[in-house]
Amino acid sequence: MKLSLPLSLTLGAALASAHRVSFKKIKQPRQFQRRGLDSPSDLQTNVLVDSNNNSTFDLNTVHDLIYLANITVAGVDYPVQLDTGSSDLFIKADTTPIPNVNETTISYNLTYAIGWASGHVAYAPVEFVGISVPSQAFLDADKVNNPAIGYGAQGIAGLGFTRLSSIDLVINSTSSSAGRSLLFNLFAANPQEQNFIAFSLQRTLDDDASDTDEVEGTFAIGELEPQYAAIAGNEHIPTWPINNPYRWNLLLDALIVNDSITVPTTKVVGAPSNKAVILMDSGSSYTYAPVDICKAIYGNVPGASYDASLGYWRVPCSAEIDMALQIGGQVFPIHPLDVNPSTAIDHTLCIGSFVPSSFSIGNDFDWLVGDNFLRSVYSVYDFGDFDASGEMGNPYMKLLSIIDADEASADFHKARGGTPRTNITYTGLNGISVAPSFSISTDISESLEMIGKFIPAMLGIVALNALILIVCCIVWLVSFVRKRRLRPTARTPRARMSPMPPVDIRLERGDSDESGMGPMPMNLRNSYIAGSSPGNHTYEPVSMALTEDTFVPPSPAFHGFDRKGLLPGDRPKSVA
Repeated sequence: MKLSLPLSLTLGAALASAHRVSFKKIKQPRQFQRRGLDSPSDLQTNVLVDSNNNSTFDLNTVHDLIYLANITVAGVDYPVQLDTGSSDLFIKADTTPIPNVNETTISYNLTYAIGWASGHVAYAPVEFVGISVPSQAFLDADKVNNPAIGYGAQGIAGLGFTRLSSIDLVINSTSSSAGRSLLFNLFAANPQEQNFIAFSLQRTLDDDASDTDEVEGTFAIGELEPQYAAIAGNEHIPTWPINNPYRWNLLLDALIVNDSITVPTTKVVGAPSNKAVILMDSGSSYTYAPVDICKAIYGNVPGASYDASLGYWRVPCSAEIDMALQIGGQVFPIHPLDVNPSTAIDHTLCIGSFVPSSFSIGNDFDWLVGDNFLRSVYSVYDFGDFDASGEMGNPYMKLLSIIDADEASADFHKARGGTPRTNITYTGLNGISVAPSFSISTDISESLEMIGKFIPAMLGIVALNALILIVCCIVWLVSFVRKRRLRPTARTPRARMSPMPPVDIRLERGDSDESGMGPMPMNLRNSYIAGSSPGNHTYEPVSMALTEDTFVPPSPAFHGFDRKGLLPGDRPKSVA
């Protein structure tokens, strides 16, 4: 892999890359048709062009529902859905097996949140956004049940981590490491490329029937869009978990609807209880959130109601809902046209794009955040910065708000009628607005994660020390009472003595003075003074302080200072 500097320091190099392409609307015959649609006009096609106006590859958006890009497999182009929520590549070609690929006998069934694809694992050279991979493992699908196929896609390109790849898992069972994910292989084969991807997704207004040349969206590998270069100064948003994650999961701080703030909860084990774990999924059109969250969004909208038969909220098309998400200490507004979009068939029927869902306990995320949020931000998915020694750090995301709330309101009412709102502001927890004023550093986040892992062990050690302390107190108390009882019988009356002349007392054991007196006995109460004898020591408490980048687990309680066990007279160290 390559040596790379942090994203904020490599902005110039990233902008000079050759793998950023922008797309414009091009008027041309419709290529695909969605199943169940009354007219092909419900599908709109976009073609990516470079600075010389030469077509480079297709990036199609189907009524803002899915996003497609061409991928070249064994010399043939296939439109595939761009999906940050998965990590596998499958292709459903016109014929099976696909010509000129290395087909294996390994059969597999890929399962998605919606749909599946089955076939055989195969290998082929792949080119994606102008970058080549000599040999990529993928599923040559012969049977597919997936909505993306109905929108004109011939497969799905998973842009997630190898750890989530099912193909890599099945190939690993054959003692081979040739099943790594598409982006892993792409960056490994091209170490000069910056190892991040970046999205700005297109939005189509409800009344937009024109074919303009306005640039509306980009997808890039290793490069930032110049107009969104400010994202380089935004804080890193660590994944959850921070180390070696499965998915592009982040922690959600709060939901902001108008002037109301809702603090989420989580079912994910180990995650902070006052946050929600959200999966950033470009392969999902809508956002799937808990029932109470969706009620907080739509429940107070006049005329809105939940339709149990559809599983959606029905929302009046004229209702402008101003809302934002606070993620990583930063507030990101959502365009109101994406909160209650109109349907492709009936523009007078609007539904809530935040869909009530309940993910089972044991899942590693609480929300699945889709394109209805991602269209309002410029998003960077970074697989980790490299340090000077070539070690890759933890992955993270960066988000940049790309909408103005007042302009978004104007867009909404241009499409739906009514009067736009002005001076719209969003204030999240701790008074944070759209411009972030503070966010927790990655080091602190790592420390918090480690604390969460060690809390059970720490509590167990504290409880054990408390029990030991109680037992020691009881033993001491019993011993003290027994000594108090024995003293009256052991003591003998001493006769009065007349004053004695001064005597030269020697403190060394075994010496005697000229008068024949033996050595003075040692005072046992002073025998625990540090340095008084080789067998004594200073009692030092164990520090439990943590730094941002170090964490030392507490040592076992019953070790002596020679690490071999307690010596006679020693007390165990306490970690309380």
